[in-house]
Amino acid sequence: MSALASPIDPAVLERTRPAYERMRRVVPAVEFPFFADDIDAIEDLKRRRNAIILAHNYQTPEIFHGVADITGDSLALAREAVRVEADVIVLAGVHFMAETAKLLNPSRTVLIPDTRAGCSLAASITAADVRLLRQTYPGVPIVAYVNTSAEVKAECDICCTSGNARKVVESLGAPRVIMLPDRYLARNVAAETGVEIIAWEGACEVHERFTAADIASLRESHPGVVVLAHPECPPEVVAVADFAGSTAAMSSFVEKQRTGRVALITECSMSDNLAASHPGIEFVRPCNLCPHMKRITLANIRHALETMTTEVTVPDAVAARARRAVERMIAIG
Repeated sequence: MSALASPIDPAVLERTRPAYERMRRVVPAVEFPFFADDIDAIEDLKRRRNAIILAHNYQTPEIFHGVADITGDSLALAREAVRVEADVIVLAGVHFMAETAKLLNPSRTVLIPDTRAGCSLAASITAADVRLLRQTYPGVPIVAYVNTSAEVKAECDICCTSGNARKVVESLGAPRVIMLPDRYLARNVAAETGVEIIAWEGACEVHERFTAADIASLRESHPGVVVLAHPECPPEVVAVADFAGSTAAMSSFVEKQRTGRVALITECSMSDNLAASHPGIEFVRPCNLCPHMKRITLANIRHALETMTTEVTVPDAVAARARRAVERMIAIG
């Protein structure tokens, strides 16, 4: 670590050195002292509160590599939320993820550091919309993307993530399925399965902005680049990518393929977090920023643990039905 003068206690820098080593390839040494005090305090608070931090792949490196105990995509976080033994879960992600953690851990305290950390997909549909869909298409099973509120999940038959959407749809054995709220994920799954999918017209504000022209320009300026696209991207983007999959699938691809130059067509921090642990790979970064994910910071994670705010709750009547939809998803894998 840099020997530059720092206002941080040298003992704090020494205690947080392991965190720095995990992120040193993407966080300059001169910047780390500005994170060290919060990291040190958060680790102490986790011990005192018997708390654990779940962080999505889109969190910034100082969170992802600095204080997170469990990292992953929405499916991985949902699975791991069931297994944790902590009294307190802090969800470093967006609100629907914190709700899902609460659904699976009704007796534990679940905190979200900033209640404004929302999601354009979750905001695009309501429980009343789902009830109207059931009336319009009686008997057609409804799959709710995990990027939805608990109230919406409660009105659906089963949940899915981008990592298991195809498997969930195929498990229903139905020729026709309603899938909500991401129209692009629905279209991409329909193309993979041959199932007729009735889609809601929501979209992710990060992924919908990517275009096939962006990919063509990327290939022209970076010859030999391997393009990995998230399935929330428009179908024409997925069609010209070399691989499409969830953030967990992208991470696995990078780990196994060890390709020299990679472009992740997804949120910005994904590349940073993978670059920290894959020094031999060049990550081209044509990313889009998620403003909601970026509402989570070290400072408000620390504040959440200091004050035990803000606690996420789900009404019992809603939770029971929403939990069934999530548990059905997890059972499928």
